[in-house]
Amino acid sequence: MLHTRRSDDRGHAQRGWLESHHTFSFADYHDPRHMGFRSLRVINEDRIQPGQGFPTHSHRDMEIVSYVVQGELEHQDSMGNGSVIRSGDIQRMSAGTGVTHSEYNHSADRLVHLLQIWVLPARTGLAPSYEQRHFSEAARRGCLRIVAAGDARDGSVTIHQDVDMYASILRPGERVRHEIRAGRGVWVQVVRGELSVNGERLSAGDGVAVSDEAAIELAAHTPSETVLFDLA
Repeated sequence: MLHTRRSDDRGHAQRGWLESHHTFSFADYHDPRHMGFRSLRVINEDRIQPGQGFPTHSHRDMEIVSYVVQGELEHQDSMGNGSVIRSGDIQRMSAGTGVTHSEYNHSADRLVHLLQIWVLPARTGLAPSYEQRHFSEAARRGCLRIVAAGDARDGSVTIHQDVDMYASILRPGERVRHEIRAGRGVWVQVVRGELSVNGERLSAGDGVAVSDEAAIELAAHTPSETVLFDLA
């Protein structure tokens, strides 16, 4: 069974320096029909103006993953980490018992476009931690490349939940297949382009929840980029 969440139906916030689309309820946007999918709680598609960003703020008991589509995001946190996150980088911050951080567009003249993803951890009270790894475009092309997982396999970042996160870049006509174990669900989020998931045509910004299916097939109609979450 597929349940599609169209891009235009998402929550939308425009704050001058920030344009954000919310797949699930977030901040001032609340829709009881869209509170998350299994342990996946937030997918925000953010576009931040040059030199602007989120000043220091706090989080706790959340797995926060940043996926930069275009541009550069500068990160600073209370654990002493400072980095610039670029396209192809996966950053995971476990807020745990509490952490503060800031995020700014690192560029003075270019927009930064990213997905901010929150996953509920398997347990609360973890020690805060941070990880960042790069996955080249070549590594993500024509396949589903695992980029975050509970067991950190195949060089992925560790996420403290039974979730596997994959990234894929497909050329027109390319297809990839993902087997789904019994009892699990899948969320596919289209980052750019157009593709079909088990025949359901999707465009950039669309997402689809997949339940009670043995497998899904992604088939690209245009140059496409997606992230896929396989969740307990």
